[in-house]
Parts: sequence; C-alpha cells; structure tokens
Amino acid sequence: MNKTYKPHTKKEKLAEFERLLDIMKRLRAECPWDSVQTFESIRSNTVEETYELSDAILAKDMQEIKKELGDLLLHIVFYSEMGSETDDFDIYDVCKAINEKLIFRHPHIFGNVDVNGDTTKVLENWENLKLKEKGGNKTVLGGVPASLPTLIKAYRIQEKAASVGFDWEYREQVWDKAKEEIAEFQAEINQQDSDKMEAEFGDVLFSMVNAARLYGINPDTALERTNKKFIQRFNYLEAETIAQGRNLKEMTLAEMDEIWEKAKNPPKRRLKRNQS
Repeated sequence: MNKTYKPHTKKEKLAEFERLLDIMKRLRAECPWDSVQTFESIRSNTVEETYELSDAILAKDMQEIKKELGDLLLHIVFYSEMGSETDDFDIYDVCKAINEKLIFRHPHIFGNVDVNGDTTKVLENWENLKLKEKGGNKTVLGGVPASLPTLIKAYRIQEKAASVGFDWEYREQVWDKAKEEIAEFQAEINQQDSDKMEAEFGDVLFSMVNAARLYGINPDTALERTNKKFIQRFNYLEAETIAQGRNLKEMTLAEMDEIWEKAKNPPKRRLKRNQS
C-alpha cells in the first residue's frame, strides 16, 4: 500500500471524468485521426491495450497498471462517444447498463438472498441470473466469447459448466481423467495419425486446464509465469554463449544444458569499484 497516496473525493473524481468526456468530444470534432475512427478500426487497439494491462498486472507494476487502465478507459469513452453520434447510446447508457446489471446479479447485497459468505454460491447465482436476463433462452456456454484466447476460453467453459453442477464430485478425480487422456494421446502417437494426435492432445490440455481450475490455479497466469522463466533462462544462456565467443547453433545440447543449469541460479555479478 502506498502510504503517501492521498485519495480523491467523489467530486474530484467526477470532475476529472467529465474532463475526459469533454476532451473526447473535442477530439472527435477536431482531430484528423480521431474523427475518422470507427468501432471496427479501433477494435484491435482495444485488444492490444487489454493485453498491455494484463502484462502490467502480472508484473505487479502499479504505475503501469494505472496508465493502462487509463488507456482502456479512453477506449470506453471513445466507443461511447461514437455511439452517441449515431443516437444509439452514450456514456450514460453504458454506466446505467452496468449499474443495473451489478444490482441484479448481486441479490445478496441489494436484495434478500443469503449466501452465508460462500463465494461458490455467489458464482452459481451469477450464472443463473445471467440466464434469466436472456429470458432463459441463452445457453450456459453461450456467454463465452468466441474470440477468447483458447486457454482462457477452456477455463471459462469449465467454470460455467461447473456453475450448473457439471463437475467432479471430488477434485482428485480429475487426475484419472488426465491420465486417460495422456494414454489416448500416446496411443495415437504410436499410430502416427496426425489429425487424431492433434485431437487427443487438445483433450490432454483441456484436462490439465480442468485440473488447474479445481486446484484454484489460473492456467493462463501459470503458463505466463513459465514463459517468462524460460525467456529469462534462455536469455542468460544466449548471453553467456556470446560472452564466450561461441554460437548456439554450433554447441551440443549437453553444453547448452550446462549453462542452462547455471541460469536457474545465476551468479551475482560483482560491481567493480571506482579506481579513481
């Protein structure tokens, strides 16, 4: 916690948000670039900003998180301003919609539903209320965006299925399923059927995502930690190789492994004292 930070009043927050709305309106009217943008043209930028926020969160960099949240807020205001220009909606409608959704989906806060502090019940109610919002015509998995990255999509699919009771009775049971999927994948490897190998490997990954969910692990975050660890160690391997005047392509795997083991616990470099 930043003990030197001074929280702002509600009046100050609203004033700064109003300033952002005024800036956006002027940009749409006067800026050659901003004035010609459409929902489609900035969609990919919104996706990129979301990933940049994700990177900042994983890095636990609060200053970067603040900046990236600002970038995302800009996009929300941008879309809302464009919506107002076609008389479809404006920022008021956006705020009203989310306010009403939050109140409706939190009857344990704004209503008389008792969940006894059970987060599982909260999530179950959330999913059931989502279905009611669509008049019961929406399927359980219908709310999973088709464009989600596959690892996150698998996690959300399993979360939603579990919310209606389609889940293991005991989480330890997932390991039998995982072993079964691995065995089926190995069988297809022996048959060298590339299409079936791909299908079975997908089942292996899906079962491991399920295991992660059951043990309270976010698989996307876990894999990104491993990605960063691999990058750090491989960069060390590359740097040490260059320092030795060697080329990775000309080294044996055993030689690379020797440096790789050092990368797991790299020696601290001593700072040279100023001799002047």
